[in-house]
Amino acid sequence: MSRMGDVLAGFHAAWEFESDSVLIRYERGIRTPRLFQALGERRVPLEAIAGVTLTPGRRGTVVVRAELREGADPLLDAAAGQLKETCDPYRLVLPAEKETLAEYYVDELRPLLDGGGPVDRHLVAAPEAPRQFKAYDAKASFDGRTVSFRWFWTGASSAKWKAGDQVFDIDELSGVEWRSPEVFEGHLRLLRRDGADAPAQADQDPASVVFGLGYGPVHESLPFAAAVLGAIRRRGAAAVVPAAAPRRDPADIAERIRHLGELHQAGLVTDEEFSTKKAELLAEL
Repeated sequence: MSRMGDVLAGFHAAWEFESDSVLIRYERGIRTPRLFQALGERRVPLEAIAGVTLTPGRRGTVVVRAELREGADPLLDAAAGQLKETCDPYRLVLPAEKETLAEYYVDELRPLLDGGGPVDRHLVAAPEAPRQFKAYDAKASFDGRTVSFRWFWTGASSAKWKAGDQVFDIDELSGVEWRSPEVFEGHLRLLRRDGADAPAQADQDPASVVFGLGYGPVHESLPFAAAVLGAIRRRGAAAVVPAAAPRRDPADIAERIRHLGELHQAGLVTDEEFSTKKAELLAEL
């Protein structure tokens, strides 16, 4: 790879190449997509990148794009293919005169990528909590552990008012469904681990907030959804790690073996049963 710290600067972002990752820093300014400004930067481990391409762009530009492995990034997981091309955080647009330089970096990067397939854990960090935004019918907040919806009387349905303001612990959730506010019926829905049936319409579901014109914009609601999804996955991964079996007191094991021996001598336990049970007890030390 090129020297650590080498930078490829384009419109709206600059990629800094490091030994094990690519650090993407997004610019601030009126021409920079608001999602990029909200993200600030993204550090992408090389193991999260399946491939990288260099293609001609529009109006005298070239485009470098990192293709991430499926499941590697909570932001892309939450977006589920709904982001517009101009809001792709892993797409770097450069002036055409930088094509040779861009080709150099792409050629340097490709041998370091294994082209791996889907992964079962996030390799790119989720946007950090706390986060909040205003949807059409509620204020949504996430503190890193719980998601809360506080309904607005001007937008919330009677079903949501009846259910009252909602608070969800991360342990209760299995996922997040985000439908872009730029499409009809945009919403953010929390999916529950208990498999409880949810109303088909998000405006009737107390585990959902709905978007509207000016409410729940992409640059606020998508990082929110990704932060929640990242926390859910981290908690899920921790839950499946088996706890180490507690070590038994050697004195207790010795006493149980002694008692087992007495039963064996009395003819209440066969030779095979004695040997098997003794081995099980010794394995607990």
